[in-house]
Amino acid sequence: MPERRCVRAQGVATRMPSKMQTLRLTGAFAVLAMMALGASCRGFFVKPTLSSITVGPATPSIQTGNTNNTVQMFATGTFNDGSTGHPSVSWSISPTSTATINKSGLVTSVATGTATVTATSNDNPSITGTQSVSVTVGCITSITVTSSNGTTISNGGTTSVTLVAKANTCNGIVDITSVAQWTSSNTQIATVSAGVVSPTGSTGADGTITVTASSGGVPSNPISITVTGY
Repeated sequence: MPERRCVRAQGVATRMPSKMQTLRLTGAFAVLAMMALGASCRGFFVKPTLSSITVGPATPSIQTGNTNNTVQMFATGTFNDGSTGHPSVSWSISPTSTATINKSGLVTSVATGTATVTATSNDNPSITGTQSVSVTVGCITSITVTSSNGTTISNGGTTSVTLVAKANTCNGIVDITSVAQWTSSNTQIATVSAGVVSPTGSTGADGTITVTASSGGVPSNPISITVTGY
């Protein structure tokens, strides 16, 4: 394509760029502009930083034995821009005598009790999240309650009665005294906690109560405790 010329006022001829040259210049300027924009915007797109970790599910519960004995934990992160996601974490649990956890966050029961699961950020180990996991006895067929020191509480004598609850399960006999749900038939006379029966000590609060233990919806045999001398 022939070059176009223009004549300046003083009569000196100058060359004007052809259409193709104009397009080339325009394209070059566009590339430079995009590079400059990318460099200037680079600071605007900052990766959000992790602020906190929440561990789920809420109030997880599993059982001993071979069924319902695992739960999958997960970690949700909240970032400084208000967004949420699933950060890279490392899993741990304590005590391991109650339950174990693998690197994927799968908890497996070992014995009855409560264990604490911790998720630690791999990018910032100072940020952690925790959740408690309850381990109850599984496949209970029956519960037997016995006393280790009699069935009478007297003012000036035996001040409490200690009961023991054992569950018959598909994995054998398990002591569930510390994790069973204990019930007193009359809490105005005596209360029971973790198998220990204690009188209220109120004047005239004498009588006989019935104590039971239960776990997994299975009740124990009732046991009678007599309170005298108050």
